[in-house]
Amino acid sequence: MKMTGNTILITGGSSGIGLELARQLSAENTVIITGRHEEKLNEAGTALGGIPAFQSDVSEPNEIAALHARVIREFPSLNILVNNAGIMRKIGLRVGVADLQDLNREIETNLSGPIRMVKQFLPHLEKQRAAAIVNVTAGLAFVPFPISPVYSATKAGLHAFTQALRVQMSKSAVKIFELAPPGTETPLFRGDFDEIDLRSVKGMEVATLARLAIKGMRKDVLEIRPGLSNLLKLLSRIAPGFALNMFANVNAASLARMDAHARSHIASH
Repeated sequence: MKMTGNTILITGGSSGIGLELARQLSAENTVIITGRHEEKLNEAGTALGGIPAFQSDVSEPNEIAALHARVIREFPSLNILVNNAGIMRKIGLRVGVADLQDLNREIETNLSGPIRMVKQFLPHLEKQRAAAIVNVTAGLAFVPFPISPVYSATKAGLHAFTQALRVQMSKSAVKIFELAPPGTETPLFRGDFDEIDLRSVKGMEVATLARLAIKGMRKDVLEIRPGLSNLLKLLSRIAPGFALNMFANVNAASLARMDAHARSHIASH
């Protein structure tokens, strides 16, 4: 795909992968970023030379509709949607859950959000001579991370949705890309996790990840799996048990703490 002269909307554009994609793409494209936190979003837009920054939460259908109306009105040439917004949390399922609604928060943002964004923007994208949707999943779409079960489930779900969408759009001018990053040095990767959770795990540099993503799109690689993600996809096919145990071993100390917390909680009740 031609990666110049496009008009690109990136969700979750105020930090991490979204921000770096915006930085690298804005040199030769019109880029609009969106996100939940207005202050961070405006700071990011200013840091990138004043690119448009629209506050919107992809977990809220009404806000998606409002974002669509504004973007289409102000940027009718929009032809690429990057569904990047996401949250990742450490969740112990044996520990008492006080709020079942909160348990699904990653599903609303990471899975329902992209699905709704696609449905909302697809009619406009189909009118363009060349268009694309980029769904950002993760290497964890292929092998789950035991201490982040809901996050892993959302990325596996988005991977399946992207494959189905690609088949449905195969006769159209809209290309369907999946970017499955490995662990990447971003606030999301480190935010809810401590040194015990990730031990000495070193993520890919975000600038490298963004550069590989853009290169993959330019070459029409529809499933872009940089670094460790490519290995995880292979292991999920030939040795799924080994791959899962590999992550379980990485998380062993954290899982032990979760189990101890669970036993303490059960005993107290």
